[in-house]
Amino acid sequence: MIDDELASAATSAPDESPWRVDAETSHGDAWACPEDLQFDHAHASAAQRPFAADRLAADLHDVWREKWYRFRGPESWLPPLSDRVPDSVPDAGTFTTGAFTNHAGTRDYKLYIPSGHHGQSLPLVVMLHGCTQDPDDFAAGTGMNTLAEEQPCFVLYPAQSAAANSSRCWNWFMETDQQRDRGEPSIIADLTRQVLDEHRLDERRVYVAGLSAGGAMAMTLAMTYPDLYAAVGVHSGLPHAVAQDLPSAFTAMHRGEGASAGRPSGAPGTHSYAAPVPAIVFHGDRDTTVHPCNGDQVIAQCAPSHAKRGELPEGGPAPRLSVERGQVPHGHAYTRTTYHDANGQPIMEQWLVHGAGHAWSGGCSRGSYTDPRGPDATQQMLRFFYAHPQGEASVRHS
Repeated sequence: MIDDELASAATSAPDESPWRVDAETSHGDAWACPEDLQFDHAHASAAQRPFAADRLAADLHDVWREKWYRFRGPESWLPPLSDRVPDSVPDAGTFTTGAFTNHAGTRDYKLYIPSGHHGQSLPLVVMLHGCTQDPDDFAAGTGMNTLAEEQPCFVLYPAQSAAANSSRCWNWFMETDQQRDRGEPSIIADLTRQVLDEHRLDERRVYVAGLSAGGAMAMTLAMTYPDLYAAVGVHSGLPHAVAQDLPSAFTAMHRGEGASAGRPSGAPGTHSYAAPVPAIVFHGDRDTTVHPCNGDQVIAQCAPSHAKRGELPEGGPAPRLSVERGQVPHGHAYTRTTYHDANGQPIMEQWLVHGAGHAWSGGCSRGSYTDPRGPDATQQMLRFFYAHPQGEASVRHS
């Protein structure tokens, strides 16, 4: 469908673009990458030819913007956010609204405070929404607030602004938003610290998770602030620093190319790791928005540095993994791979949901981009988080 629309938009007419999708090189799986667009000299006017490069940039912007707005799974159409009433707040808790500003900018946010909070030091989970979403929608779809009532924790939902990205995507693909103390990572990290301080929450139990663009930004936060976030949850996301602009972003999303490398070790705003970053990853194997291979590459990026070099842990055997296959009753099958360290402790989990598209697994249909037929990603992420507090031995940057 998207390829058809792109081809239609690129068909030459007196007042239209002479850029066309090449049917021989374009991909047949709901994608048309920038390299698939070619200038049609035969149909271009003489006036159009000198300005081909400028017109390409403008047309590609429209193409990319349309793709961002189609960050959804194949399951079902949902009405615009303004037409839905989110059911994201359990009766007993409170869902407050605020705004935060630091040197890098201002972002709105919502904060869920469970009814069981009476001054004790609770965990904090930071949830980063996907493109076209907002905190209410994301809370409704994931059900994290409901779970926070059952297993008390604060839940922080930073909101991307339309001024920063017209599709409300976190700018995970911009180099200025991939470094510690700069851009959006700085805003989210400083907001996290403010919430920790104001409510005297447990600094050893701070976690970050996200969907799609939010999942990619969650990875950036895990890599640039390992001293702040004890573990990361990535749903249908991408590795840290896999792209530096929109063309490379769509290449990574579609093909996973370059994702295994990410930002080189030692680059500004990054850290080298002697220990793994605890991570839990969910991805649908029929995701046509972000290729499932990105989930593999997130796991590879979170692995210990010695594992990346192909070395064995000092004084012990190679990390082992266990594989479990299951089926949600009347829903999707899944494969869960658990990676253990040399001491047998689980350090990473990867859930591949068979038959699922670009949607939050086990989510509620009241929110966008959800698939209720999958295993409950929200429940599994919180379980994983609670098993991985930040300790003295887990400080990972050098």
